[in-house]
Amino acid sequence: MTNFLPYKCDWYGKKLVIVSPHYTSQICSACGENTGQKPLRIREFTCPHCGTRHDRDINASINILNKAFA
Repeated sequence: MTNFLPYKCDWYGKKLVIVSPHYTSQICSACGENTGQKPLRIREFTCPHCGTRHDRDINASINILNKAFA
């Protein structure tokens, strides 16, 4: 599968950015604070540093997007 993605990106003139998903659900997408490991049953959390409330999956997707454009 990983050989297919670069090929398709070249074909369509796009850039492939590979991002490591490690810790993306633990880092606050608003302030960048690492809020620590949580069990998978915790689906929402509030950042203790800035008070922003996050859905765990949406927070991870925002962090992945930010890493891709960094």
